[in-house]
Amino acid sequence: MTTITTSENKKIYFASDQHFGAPNSKESLPREKKFVAWLDTVKEDAEVIFLLGDLFDFWFEYKKVVPKGFVRVLGKLAELKDIGIRIYFFVGNHDLWMRDYFQQELNIPVYYESQEFEINDKLFLIGHGDGLGPEDIGYKRMKKAFRFPFFIWLFRWLHPDVGVQLGQYLSVKNKLNSGGKDANFLGEEKEWLVQYCKRKLEKKHYDYFVFGHRHLPLEIELNAKSTYVNLGDWIQYFTYGEFMKTFKLKEFLK
Repeated sequence: MTTITTSENKKIYFASDQHFGAPNSKESLPREKKFVAWLDTVKEDAEVIFLLGDLFDFWFEYKKVVPKGFVRVLGKLAELKDIGIRIYFFVGNHDLWMRDYFQQELNIPVYYESQEFEINDKLFLIGHGDGLGPEDIGYKRMKKAFRFPFFIWLFRWLHPDVGVQLGQYLSVKNKLNSGGKDANFLGEEKEWLVQYCKRKLEKKHYDYFVFGHRHLPLEIELNAKSTYVNLGDWIQYFTYGEFMKTFKLKEFLK
């Protein structure tokens, strides 16, 4: 478990589900510029920034090649790291084929599973959120197959011009990037991440569960001392999390 104590007047920020590249580069560009503007805003008082997955709508790292584009956001992340802001990245279901590019080029650690963090004496469980809980068995099997080394090895044999184009096409077809009609609150009893968090609380206390993936900005009180937060997205809501002593879910309006 990683322990973080913020300096005076410093904050922790969280964001998820930007899906840059969807539905195409031209339409994605204004959202990328808006996210870079947000990074420019929070860098003034950020101690740590958590990026909780699906930063890209499709990402696959060959040994010597990464997808074309995204220079604004990658350059801004490099700038923030260079001035001393810690950044943690969690892969989502759209960028799960990350390898070591972020670690080597940006010095940003990459996590493939949810992680515990103690932040200002509060215990957090943080992750993208896909594949958690008892539901969606089909997706869990698909994710396991996609993470299987032999499958990745086979895909890597595709020329990048073919592999990236195919991946982008399939990714855009995935309903999880829509941020629209599928992102409807189902009620606590049917929200599988809420149920997952409640089951986790039966074994251990967490002050905050913070996830993405769901594309809905949500703050749900699980009990008197524990809260589930979903960060929303940067397609429809442009929401993010902010933490000093308490967690706040905010909208970036610029």
